[in-house]
Amino acid sequence: MIHAQTPVKPDKNKITLVIHGGAGTILRKNMTPEKEKAYKEVLNQALQTGYKVLQNGGSSLDAVEATIRVMEDSPLFNAGKGSVFTHEGKNEMDAAIMDGSTLKAGAIAGVSVIKNPVSTARKVMENSAHVMLIGRGAEEFAKEQGMEIVDPAYFYTENRYQQLQRAIEEDKIQLDHSKDKGSLDEPQPGDEKKFGTVGAVALDQYGNLAAATSTGGMTNKRWNRVGDAPIIGAGTYANNQTCAVSATGHGEYFIRSVVGYDISALMEYKALSVKNAAEEVVMKKLVQRGGEGGVIALDRNGNFAMPFNSEGMYRGYIKADGKSEVLIYKE
Repeated sequence: MIHAQTPVKPDKNKITLVIHGGAGTILRKNMTPEKEKAYKEVLNQALQTGYKVLQNGGSSLDAVEATIRVMEDSPLFNAGKGSVFTHEGKNEMDAAIMDGSTLKAGAIAGVSVIKNPVSTARKVMENSAHVMLIGRGAEEFAKEQGMEIVDPAYFYTENRYQQLQRAIEEDKIQLDHSKDKGSLDEPQPGDEKKFGTVGAVALDQYGNLAAATSTGGMTNKRWNRVGDAPIIGAGTYANNQTCAVSATGHGEYFIRSVVGYDISALMEYKALSVKNAAEEVVMKKLVQRGGEGGVIALDRNGNFAMPFNSEGMYRGYIKADGKSEVLIYKE
């Protein structure tokens, strides 16, 4: 049910932006000072970009889109430029965006030539009668909408390609040992297990919430696998009555647990706070089901939560007064 919106008097003291850059086995001992600095710089740049949009009176939708684009343009994160490789040596990206004031949403999946998937997801929401487009159709739509199309080679990074080679090699070793558990689930020495999705949730001065998520999926994925990021209610969800959520983690578990909507439902039906609802789902339900990862969740009063059940999660927030913080490890 969509609730009628009453006009809200703009209040800049409310604006809040929360972001994540993926979760997983992110350990201080494996991180060089240079690498940590590089991650924090991009996360801060993303926060400042979205904050500027909100400060200038922009909508929460404008803010999450602008924020995600910064991370999509960085090779450090598994989205856009830094997307991981599929088993076939390609990059297949997914993204979604949702407007908490109307419950409208847009998503794309399995695209390989769209420079900024999150912007095309927004076009799907605003300029089509649909919620999700995939593959070649989504790319055709992006071209018609004037989105920036790039050669697939744009997404090539040597680091990601080497990750694929290791994953393929480990897969062979895994088959030799005939274990049920896929080798990609096991952290390798010196190689972090990361679910590098990027996400953002925002509250604007008009009291509207929005969420967006973008990802390159899983290294060595096959058969056009799609994770939770573009699935509305799983990896991405926003509703002004409750919260905005963006998830990162082992997508299959997040889809089966309908993570984003479950957090919203706990707030709506059980009157849980955003913090308690997010922790109930991430720290209890997902753990019981074997799902690893985390979420960022934000309510209409600017309260937020960033729980994760993995070793670390790239995350950060900025409040109306400009106070911001970027975190990586379990603090």
